[in-house]
Amino acid sequence: MQLEFYKYQGTGNDFVIIDNRLDFFPKENTQLIAHLCDRRFGIGGDGLILLENDTTTDFKMVYYNSDGNQSSMCGNGGRCLVAFAKKLNVIKNSTTFIATDGLHHATIEEDGLVALQMIDVAEVKVSSDHVFLNTGSPHHVQLVDDLENYNIKENGAAIRYGDLYGKVGSNINFVKQINDTTFSLRTYERGVEDETLSCGTGATAVAIAMNVLGKTDSSSIDLNVEGGKLVVSFDKNEGQFTHVFLKGPAEFVFKGTIEI
Repeated sequence: MQLEFYKYQGTGNDFVIIDNRLDFFPKENTQLIAHLCDRRFGIGGDGLILLENDTTTDFKMVYYNSDGNQSSMCGNGGRCLVAFAKKLNVIKNSTTFIATDGLHHATIEEDGLVALQMIDVAEVKVSSDHVFLNTGSPHHVQLVDDLENYNIKENGAAIRYGDLYGKVGSNINFVKQINDTTFSLRTYERGVEDETLSCGTGATAVAIAMNVLGKTDSSSIDLNVEGGKLVVSFDKNEGQFTHVFLKGPAEFVFKGTIEI
């Protein structure tokens, strides 16, 4: 059959997106999903996202990693899906949708930037050399020297598959402070099993972790990722992080069809 797809990217984090409101896509076919995400033999993407109908919100987000397995929340993917929903005229400039980690609100600003509300964060585990928290997906955050030349894939994989996180694993973020409100990060993504140009839940985790560590007092933090720039803002009250928003570009790349 001919499958119609759309390609979107948010700061270089790219996704194959499919309008599945008619519920035709074979969601249990992990080999097909991995093939569609393959950069040499398929379309290519860090993940695949289905837009589906929902009875109580504007739409439902179903997200798969590039290995073909359904996964936890993807922040940049959520922002791209919001832009896609607007392209389909499912929404206008604001929306509420459901994802694997619950309800999300989002707005599309006049300049096209998409601001996505992430889940509240109540628990942040601080260790001697890293911070761990869940921002819709699990994230290990670690400050390193010489981020530019750091071997992200090798060191990220060692932590992801190590004893610290066991079989489930975690996404791994390496961070460098630029100034009081700006940090650079590079992320090894679980399920992609490599560095990606950007990770939205990772950027969110880094912003919160840096605040918890006292590296910044700001509630609006600029994140330099390999594929561009993101902004994370939040309210903080007695160690609880609420009204957490991830903002950045979400851009349509191309539309096509592929035989499956």
